[in-house]
Amino acid sequence: MGVEHYENFPVASLLCPPRLRAAVVAIYGFARTADDLADEGDAAPAQRLAALGAYRSELEAMLEGRGGSGRWREVFEPLGRAQREHTLPARLLHDLLDAFEQDVRNPPYPDREALLAYCQRSANPIGRLLLHLYGVDAHGDLACADAICTALQLINFWQDLGRDQARGRNYLPASELARHGLPPIEAQPLRDGPALRACLRELCDWAAALMRRGAPLALRLPGRAGWELRLVVQGGLRILEKIEALQHGTLHARPVLGKRDLPLLLWRALRMGAQQRAGQDAGLPA
Repeated sequence: MGVEHYENFPVASLLCPPRLRAAVVAIYGFARTADDLADEGDAAPAQRLAALGAYRSELEAMLEGRGGSGRWREVFEPLGRAQREHTLPARLLHDLLDAFEQDVRNPPYPDREALLAYCQRSANPIGRLLLHLYGVDAHGDLACADAICTALQLINFWQDLGRDQARGRNYLPASELARHGLPPIEAQPLRDGPALRACLRELCDWAAALMRRGAPLALRLPGRAGWELRLVVQGGLRILEKIEALQHGTLHARPVLGKRDLPLLLWRALRMGAQQRAGQDAGLPA
């Protein structure tokens, strides 16, 4: 789960209300630092797990109002202030650490359900934490947020296929590979070709469907929160378009968003509301 995943979320952007900006930055800093412990450098898995265990102990100390070791003071002091002000749900913070530990262990994913279970801990807590800051807790809204966050995580996987393979990481479900006649990754490295690209095309379609399922939330949230989420949705869909333009060849190329994409994203974000009023499909590109 690369750092780029968290950068799909607008962090302390101009659209973020000033009263929430410090809390958003604190949540981002907590997630990004844990991501670095799981991914960065050349430490052995056992060392990474030990570091994440120590990080969890600091989280528990913060949540209980105890003084920690101070090892990650720059993370837990602002997170503590955010927790005291907004009563952040502790379970969501722990879920993120569970996902980072799972990344270190690097398990295989037998099917889509297993990957969704991972995303429930790695991606969905971020969206739920942000909705918590905005005071949004309706079941339907949380379900939409989960769909958007899971879609963003999956898009990040298919965008980063080559990078993850180079690091020995694999998020392609074994059942999907088998259905396309591809061997398990444990048996041999991935090879580019029609079968792999067909597999990725179906997985990208799955991510797009999840994004569309969650997109109406961006039209229900008021003010800056809604506009921010519209851009998140459109950014994810734009990456999928770029993957398609590469004919799903992300084993050797990584599509990214650039400044030239911003006018298109803004235009599509505007269209989402206009097309909803016209009774159409939330302004989402096919």
